[in-house]
Amino acid sequence: MKVILLQDVKAMGKTGEIKEVAEGYAHNFLLPRGLAVEASVGHLKQHQQQADAAAGKKAKVLVAAQAVAAKMDGIKVEITARAGEGGRLFGSVTSADVAAALKKQGFSVDKRKIELPEQLKALGTFPARVKLHPNVEAALEIIVTSK
Repeated sequence: MKVILLQDVKAMGKTGEIKEVAEGYAHNFLLPRGLAVEASVGHLKQHQQQADAAAGKKAKVLVAAQAVAAKMDGIKVEITARAGEGGRLFGSVTSADVAAALKKQGFSVDKRKIELPEQLKALGTFPARVKLHPNVEAALEIIVTSK
Protein backbone atom coordinates (compact mmCIF):
# COMPACT_ATOMS: atom_id res chain seq x y z
CA MET A 1 0.00 0.00 0.00
CA LYS A 2 1.33 3.45 -0.89
CA VAL A 3 1.17 6.24 1.69
CA ILE A 4 2.26 9.87 1.85
CA LEU A 5 4.08 10.65 5.10
CA LEU A 6 2.70 13.67 6.95
CA GLN A 7 5.42 13.59 9.62
CA ASP A 8 8.91 12.15 9.94
CA VAL A 9 8.71 8.47 10.87
CA LYS A 10 11.82 6.88 12.33
CA ALA A 11 13.36 4.25 10.03
CA MET A 12 10.67 5.00 7.43
CA GLY A 13 11.18 8.42 5.89
CA LYS A 14 10.72 12.16 6.07
CA THR A 15 7.66 14.37 5.71
CA GLY A 16 6.22 14.43 2.20
CA GLU A 17 7.82 11.21 0.96
CA ILE A 18 5.72 8.58 -0.77
CA LYS A 19 6.43 5.10 0.61
CA GLU A 20 5.25 1.56 -0.07
CA VAL A 21 4.34 -0.10 3.25
CA ALA A 22 2.52 -3.20 4.42
CA GLU A 23 -1.23 -2.74 4.52
CA GLY A 24 -1.48 -3.73 8.18
CA TYR A 25 1.28 -1.28 9.18
CA ALA A 26 -0.56 1.51 7.37
CA HIS A 27 -4.05 0.72 8.73
CA ASN A 28 -2.98 -0.10 12.30
CA PHE A 29 -0.14 2.37 12.93
CA LEU A 30 0.43 5.15 10.38
CA LEU A 31 -3.13 6.18 9.51
CA PRO A 32 -4.68 6.18 13.03
CA ARG A 33 -1.81 8.25 14.45
CA GLY A 34 -2.01 10.79 11.63
CA LEU A 35 1.52 10.05 10.47
CA ALA A 36 0.45 9.32 6.89
CA VAL A 37 -2.44 9.38 4.46
CA GLU A 38 -3.27 6.87 1.77
CA ALA A 39 -1.75 7.83 -1.58
CA SER A 40 -5.02 8.25 -3.47
CA VAL A 41 -5.28 10.28 -6.68
CA GLY A 42 -6.56 13.35 -4.80
CA HIS A 43 -3.87 13.17 -2.13
CA LEU A 44 -1.14 12.69 -4.75
CA LYS A 45 -2.39 15.74 -6.67
CA GLN A 46 -2.47 17.81 -3.48
CA HIS A 47 1.04 16.57 -2.57
CA GLN A 48 2.34 17.58 -6.01
CA GLN A 49 0.82 21.07 -5.69
CA GLN A 50 2.41 21.53 -2.27
CA ALA A 51 5.77 20.33 -3.61
CA ASP A 52 5.55 22.78 -6.53
CA ALA A 53 4.67 25.66 -4.18
CA ALA A 54 7.57 24.77 -1.87
CA ALA A 55 9.99 24.60 -4.80
CA GLY A 56 8.83 28.03 -6.00
CA LYS A 57 9.30 29.47 -2.52
CA LYS A 58 12.81 27.99 -2.26
CA ALA A 59 13.72 29.45 -5.64
CA LYS A 60 12.55 32.93 -4.57
CA VAL A 61 14.55 32.72 -1.33
CA LEU A 62 17.65 31.65 -3.29
CA VAL A 63 17.30 34.53 -5.77
CA ALA A 64 16.86 37.01 -2.91
CA ALA A 65 19.94 35.65 -1.12
CA GLN A 66 21.98 35.89 -4.32
CA ALA A 67 20.91 39.51 -4.79
CA VAL A 68 21.94 40.42 -1.23
CA ALA A 69 25.23 38.54 -1.66
CA ALA A 70 25.99 40.48 -4.85
CA LYS A 71 25.51 43.78 -2.98
CA MET A 72 27.38 42.61 0.12
CA ASP A 73 30.30 40.81 -1.52
CA GLY A 74 33.60 42.61 -0.98
CA ILE A 75 32.35 45.41 1.27
CA LYS A 76 34.54 46.70 4.06
CA VAL A 77 33.16 46.86 7.58
CA GLU A 78 34.96 49.21 9.95
CA ILE A 79 34.73 48.52 13.66
CA THR A 80 36.35 50.71 16.31
CA ALA A 81 37.44 49.17 19.59
CA ARG A 82 39.58 50.12 22.55
CA ALA A 83 43.15 48.90 22.16
CA GLY A 84 46.19 48.83 24.38
CA GLU A 85 49.88 48.78 23.63
CA GLY A 86 50.97 46.82 20.59
CA GLY A 87 47.53 46.93 19.00
CA ARG A 88 45.94 44.33 21.32
CA LEU A 89 42.26 44.90 22.00
CA PHE A 90 40.64 45.03 25.42
CA GLY A 91 38.31 42.11 24.65
CA SER A 92 37.57 41.00 21.11
CA VAL A 93 35.43 41.81 18.09
CA THR A 94 32.54 39.34 17.87
CA SER A 95 30.10 38.39 15.15
CA ALA A 96 27.49 40.48 17.00
CA ASP A 97 29.71 43.55 16.54
CA VAL A 98 30.03 42.76 12.83
CA ALA A 99 26.24 42.28 12.53
CA ALA A 100 25.67 45.68 14.19
CA ALA A 101 28.14 47.34 11.80
CA LEU A 102 26.44 45.67 8.82
CA LYS A 103 23.06 46.91 10.07
CA LYS A 104 24.42 50.48 9.98
CA GLN A 105 25.34 49.87 6.33
CA GLY A 106 21.83 48.66 5.54
CA PHE A 107 22.23 44.87 5.73
CA SER A 108 20.16 42.93 8.25
CA VAL A 109 22.16 39.77 9.02
CA ASP A 110 21.83 37.35 11.92
CA LYS A 111 25.04 37.14 13.96
CA ARG A 112 24.97 33.33 13.71
CA LYS A 113 25.36 33.61 9.91
CA ILE A 114 28.68 35.46 10.20
CA GLU A 115 31.77 33.25 10.20
CA LEU A 116 34.95 34.84 11.54
CA PRO A 117 38.28 33.10 10.83
CA GLU A 118 39.38 33.41 14.47
CA GLN A 119 38.76 35.61 17.47
CA LEU A 120 39.63 39.16 16.47
CA LYS A 121 41.78 40.44 19.34
CA ALA A 122 44.09 42.80 17.48
CA LEU A 123 43.93 45.82 15.21
CA GLY A 124 44.07 45.11 11.50
CA THR A 125 42.16 43.80 8.52
CA PHE A 126 40.51 40.38 8.61
CA PRO A 127 38.44 38.36 6.11
CA ALA A 128 35.00 37.03 7.06
CA ARG A 129 32.16 35.14 5.40
CA VAL A 130 28.41 35.58 5.69
CA LYS A 131 26.27 32.52 4.91
CA LEU A 132 23.04 33.99 3.56
CA HIS A 133 21.70 30.65 2.30
CA PRO A 134 23.07 27.08 2.31
CA ASN A 135 24.29 27.67 -1.27
CA VAL A 136 25.08 31.41 -1.09
CA GLU A 137 27.75 33.23 0.86
CA ALA A 138 29.39 36.63 0.69
CA ALA A 139 32.95 37.63 1.56
CA LEU A 140 33.60 40.66 3.77
CA GLU A 141 36.63 42.55 4.96
CA ILE A 142 36.60 43.59 8.61
CA ILE A 143 38.80 46.53 9.51
CA VAL A 144 39.42 46.86 13.26
CA THR A 145 40.65 50.32 14.26
CA SER A 146 41.48 51.96 17.59
CA LYS A 147 39.25 54.55 19.27
